Amino acid sequence: MPIAVILILTMLILPLPPLMLDFFFTLNILLALLIIMVALNTAETLHFSSFPTIILFATMLRLGLNVASTRVVLLEGHQGGDSAGKVIAAFGEFVIGGNYVVGFIVFAILMIINFIVITKGAGRVSEVIARFTLDALPGKQMAIDADLNAGVIDQETAKLRRAQVAQESDFFGSMDGASKFVRGDAVAGLLILIINLVGGLLIGLLQYEMTLSDAARAYILLTIGDGLVAQLPALILSLATAIIVTRVTTSESTPDQASRQLANPLAFYIAGSILTVMGLVPGMPNMIFLMLGATALGLGFYIQRNFTDGVADAPAAADMPADQGPATAEDPNLLELGWDDAGQVDVISLELGYGLIPMVDADTGGRLLNRLKGIRKKLSAEMGFLLPSIRIRDNLDSAPDAYQIVINGSVRGVGVIASGKEMAINPGNVLSEIPGEAGKDPAFGLDAVWIEPSEREYAQAVGYTVVDASTVIATHLNSVIKNNADELMTYDVAQQLIDKIAETSPKLVEDFIPEKLTLGTVVRVLQNLLRERVPLRDMRTILETLAEESGRTQDAGQLCALVRPKLARLIVQDIIDPDETLAVMTLDPTLEQLLTDLVSRANSYDEIALEPALAESFFASIRSTIEELEQQDLPAVLVVSPILRPWLARLLRRSTKDLTVLCYTEIPDDQPISVVSSIEVNEREEEQT
Repeated sequence: MPIAVILILTMLILPLPPLMLDFFFTLNILLALLIIMVALNTAETLHFSSFPTIILFATMLRLGLNVASTRVVLLEGHQGGDSAGKVIAAFGEFVIGGNYVVGFIVFAILMIINFIVITKGAGRVSEVIARFTLDALPGKQMAIDADLNAGVIDQETAKLRRAQVAQESDFFGSMDGASKFVRGDAVAGLLILIINLVGGLLIGLLQYEMTLSDAARAYILLTIGDGLVAQLPALILSLATAIIVTRVTTSESTPDQASRQLANPLAFYIAGSILTVMGLVPGMPNMIFLMLGATALGLGFYIQRNFTDGVADAPAAADMPADQGPATAEDPNLLELGWDDAGQVDVISLELGYGLIPMVDADTGGRLLNRLKGIRKKLSAEMGFLLPSIRIRDNLDSAPDAYQIVINGSVRGVGVIASGKEMAINPGNVLSEIPGEAGKDPAFGLDAVWIEPSEREYAQAVGYTVVDASTVIATHLNSVIKNNADELMTYDVAQQLIDKIAETSPKLVEDFIPEKLTLGTVVRVLQNLLRERVPLRDMRTILETLAEESGRTQDAGQLCALVRPKLARLIVQDIIDPDETLAVMTLDPTLEQLLTDLVSRANSYDEIALEPALAESFFASIRSTIEELEQQDLPAVLVVSPILRPWLARLLRRSTKDLTVLCYTEIPDDQPISVVSSIEVNEREEEQT
């Protein structure tokens, strides 16, 4: 690049000999052809991210050549012939036949094509794409965050995708400005031609005392040849710019994309038939029409035959092994019965209607398997234990586009997918609503519409969060597993966790089970923690606490309450970042005293009952406060006394999944907190109670 800059400055200042002009004009044509070939064969736009900079340098190189050639034409043009170089002479004599009137007309047509058609259209497209890309930037960032939270992608992939989104916005913003270079180059080419024509005629007539005819032949031919040799690369570069900004981003290059989409046998049949009929009309060029019509019909037959063969040879999505997808009736193993046919259920399974089977076939573009692997990896890291494998089955009893999420044999989530469409989720602050098939986000219950993939950019620009069908299912599965994580904690999983700790801390578990606690008690403690969304990543602390407190009690509920304060930092850091202030709700002192008396008098939590009016007012106050906190983008955390926490957590878990109930001892001493709300109920209802 520095050499190119120095070279351009040299051409602007120093005169170049005709031989050097020939070399650089040829190099300019080669560079333009190279750029358009790269633009045509680039699979993704960002693979040619240097294109705006290349446009700038190519434009400056061409303008530098215009200055250098103008200097030579005006100084040596009176000699005629190849005095300004063989390339300019060739374009002036051979390309336009030595007729400067024809040359001027050809140049004018090239200018119209370049300036009015290609350059203007490419500039408009660049402007619109840049505007929509920048408008869609927040929506794309939200989609990346949604995939990251759903476990579809990991942190590194999220960083790469964020960088790609930023690079895409920078690229199209740069292309909006780079298209102005191309447009300005076309205007400069026209002005340079006019200046050279007038200047050449004046120099020939006044300085060299040539006749008007001789001056016109010498200078006009060279000037038009110079304009044509400069406008040809300019036209090619304008076309390359238009190709880059008008292509739709896919994983295919422009020729592959166009050839695949144009390979429509019906279109070839109709076009060939029309040409054949026209070829039979008397007076028409029959041979040409009949030949091209027959060629089109032959191409249509060839495409249809290959397409049919390809479909016949393609493996069915259902012909997959049982551990990768649904089995088929042609599987010879199904002819014999075994223990697998005895009806034992899988821990986690996903049952798909037959219309959704292609989503698990990677050969046909299905991405569901990769999504589920990402979900399992993310949740295993978050919860602290290895999730069991997720089994994918077909379910012929379900609707074709329906799916079911099954845990331990019971259905925990259902959903319907609009085949071939994407879900645009309304977060509640969209600029305008978009038409489409109405639906609901199955994971969070938000309003959504199913849209065509081509409408994704517009939907993101107006504020929707757009996800594909695989992400919808994966996010739903992620939510269902989190809500039922306690059911995944079995005796085998608990034993594996204990054995893992024993590898590094053998003394901790040497006399722990069954001397101090039974494995069943440990399992119930772990289930209670998971039920309240407490991760098991610090299993060493959990076991140490159980070992210390097992002499005081063997009750799983009380042991869980003793473990939670030891995991205080882990619990709080799952809610907020370490350097943030924890915003909390509290109970009105009168209400807290009332509930404390109820819990103290009861022998068990099942005996506690709230008066209906009080319960209704209490739940309504909780829900309204949670909504206010959500609008402020704050987590919903309720802090109560240790005696109330287990019962309230159990009670409120039935009405809301978005609330975390902590006791005072579960907040680290150095954790800053702020009380943002106090839960109250009507005094009349308290008196009735």
